Amino acid sequence: MVRAIETVLAQSRIVEEIIVIDDGSTDGTEQLLRTRYGDRVRYVWQANAGVSAARNHGMRLARGRYFALLDSDDEWLPEKTEKQLAWLEAHPEAGMVLCDVERVDSEGRLIDVFRRRDVIREDGQVLRWVIHNPALAPASAILRREVFEDIGGFDESLRTAEDIDFHLRIAQRWPIGVVEQSLVRAMRGHDGLSAEASTYDDYVRVVERAVRAARGQVADAELDRALAGTYARNARGMLIRGRWRDGWRLARDAWRLTPDPALRRELLRLAPFAARRAIRGLLPG
Repeated sequence: MVRAIETVLAQSRIVEEIIVIDDGSTDGTEQLLRTRYGDRVRYVWQANAGVSAARNHGMRLARGRYFALLDSDDEWLPEKTEKQLAWLEAHPEAGMVLCDVERVDSEGRLIDVFRRRDVIREDGQVLRWVIHNPALAPASAILRREVFEDIGGFDESLRTAEDIDFHLRIAQRWPIGVVEQSLVRAMRGHDGLSAEASTYDDYVRVVERAVRAARGQVADAELDRALAGTYARNARGMLIRGRWRDGWRLARDAWRLTPDPALRRELLRLAPFAARRAIRGLLPG
């Protein structure tokens, strides 16, 4: 956590308010932060309620015009606030701006760079692209207070996929932009929630809900193709976990939704993939 806070304090454009929401720890974090930072950091403890509740609590307490998020294992690079706030100030109609993300392992070694333009092809009304790949690194976002007041923050009923749900709900109502520069370093795979069996169910449920809400806003064929892609990706994950019935149900629904040749080729590859997984599971360890 200290490393994350230090990257906020090192910004080229000063961050006027830093709020740390401690989601139920008992390891002396409060004393550490008060000793090290004094009143530069506002520390708030809450009984363990999950990441969405912690983020929402922080945004409810914040007094500023803009909100930015940072998990304890991630880092902002020095020009993040300067670059992204300048973009928002130049685009008063937009609700949120994103940036590229350097994804690293637990040792800080670079894995890859998440380039937002690979998905969001141009700034503005971006739902037609985000619906296909709603991945969001929360640390990469800066949003206006009005966005939080409008959409109500993260869905606290979701144990996983709360970030993609947040991204989709903003994209349905607000223009979004991208600063094409790596301004965040995020640890990949440090949150064990992403490995839970419920991850696939939450992801599918979130996208299904977003597709229903987007009818009339995005072309039906585009929405069907996005939903089929979601089904195909999560079918593979379910088959990996041995959830054969659920995986094949999603694969079947994906096939019915769209005649897209690339997607159908992907679905056809699931059969030998599943067979290899099943055989491997039968072999003695």
